[in-house]
Amino acid sequence: MKQNHEILPLIEAMMQYDQRDVVPFDVPGHKHGRGTKELVDFFGEKVMRIDVNSMKCLDNIGNPVGVIKEAQQLMADAYDADHAFFLTNGTSSGVQAMIMSACQAGDKVILPRNAHKSAINALILGGITPVYVQPEMNTRLGIAMGVTVEKIKEAIALHPDAKAVFLINPTYYGAASALKDITQLCHKHDMAVLVDEAHGAHLHFHDELPMSAMEAGADMSAVSLHKTGGSLTQSSALLLKGDIIDKDRVKTILNLTTSTSASYLLMASLDGARKILATRGEKMLTDTLELSRSARAEINEIEGLYAFSTELIDAHGVYAFDETKLSINVTGIGLTGFEVYDILRDEYNIQMELGDINNVLAIISLGDTKEALCALVSALKDISVKYKKPEFDCQVKPLKNPEVVIIPRDAFYMQKKILPLADSVGEIAGEYIMAYPPGIPVLSPGERITKEIIDYIEVLKTQKSVLTDNHDPSGEFIKVLKHNNVSSIAI
Repeated sequence: MKQNHEILPLIEAMMQYDQRDVVPFDVPGHKHGRGTKELVDFFGEKVMRIDVNSMKCLDNIGNPVGVIKEAQQLMADAYDADHAFFLTNGTSSGVQAMIMSACQAGDKVILPRNAHKSAINALILGGITPVYVQPEMNTRLGIAMGVTVEKIKEAIALHPDAKAVFLINPTYYGAASALKDITQLCHKHDMAVLVDEAHGAHLHFHDELPMSAMEAGADMSAVSLHKTGGSLTQSSALLLKGDIIDKDRVKTILNLTTSTSASYLLMASLDGARKILATRGEKMLTDTLELSRSARAEINEIEGLYAFSTELIDAHGVYAFDETKLSINVTGIGLTGFEVYDILRDEYNIQMELGDINNVLAIISLGDTKEALCALVSALKDISVKYKKPEFDCQVKPLKNPEVVIIPRDAFYMQKKILPLADSVGEIAGEYIMAYPPGIPVLSPGERITKEIIDYIEVLKTQKSVLTDNHDPSGEFIKVLKHNNVSSIAI
């Protein structure tokens, strides 16, 4: 029987604490904002008064036994999970906890190479070996989609000793794999199924959206409620179902990296977002889908623009599609997605989620309005006339999986040297290079550098894309491994 999702245990406890007007001799040091007038003026007195630290009446995230435990149980119930853990360091911390809970040092995990950098970080932290599967590529749009059941089956056949399979549901652009079929396949081989649902926190609450990980029978998923569920930035939840993965091990792994001073503002926002999704989510998402579908139809009437959607569903990596991802291919108006992204922001005061070589992406969620979507459609119509050039045909295609020469952890700790990027073909990367958003590495430590990869990075640089995680922000130089350390650790 479903629990009562009208209640807000953590928020109510924080309200009661605030009403008591406690005299604070604990941290935080701003003392309910009295010591920081500028912050009170900016954030408001209420926020500063409820920015508190762990105390008995408010429970402790490291070992919750009170209101945090109750709020987490409600979160688990909302998603049809057995257990839920609040995350105040984003879904990145949840992804790391999933992989490190299912795998130990030396174990293998099967995953698509278009995974977020947090998955690669988990491999470094845990000493885990990646087995990459190639996601399906849409060459027209220039992006990676989902993975097929066949590709997972092939990887399992080649690596029957793998402990887990890691999936993305949905991809940044909205493509969902056949998650239920893959989960059943993995369980037949005693492999745990871990799902990055950073962009799928809303899926569970509407039947016209792709199936959620918990509904598909996955063992764990990490959901970014702050992205599509309404909570504050950096707040997420880790969901656990079944007994393949021990919940006490999950809690132990989380406590390795979670702050002992987790933000109560972020945790309270998870409590509130859960109530909204569980009690009003279906109606709100119906309205959200209607807005997205209407805008998509109008955009597809603009010559040169293509807002792709459910027509991509086929047997090749797109089993379902999340229509709240309003992805628009702009090559038909002769511009790159990077250019359209900048024009929308600088000239129309419209902030898109991302631009890539061929596309721009708008996330349509619970807080969007008809007026906002009308402004976007109007701006795109204007841009298609004012800026149109001959159709853009990028010669750089989506990258295929690079060769993993050294496992990420070993490569991370090995000695390195610095070379010009242009002279690094054949070398082994000693650091990440990626564009953010979306935070998917173009190169990770331990991977062979090819001319195709360098060409791709050069295109990112010419488009003034924000390169992150590499030591040289300009992308002119790269850290590579010293060759005399490589041969004995190759996999």
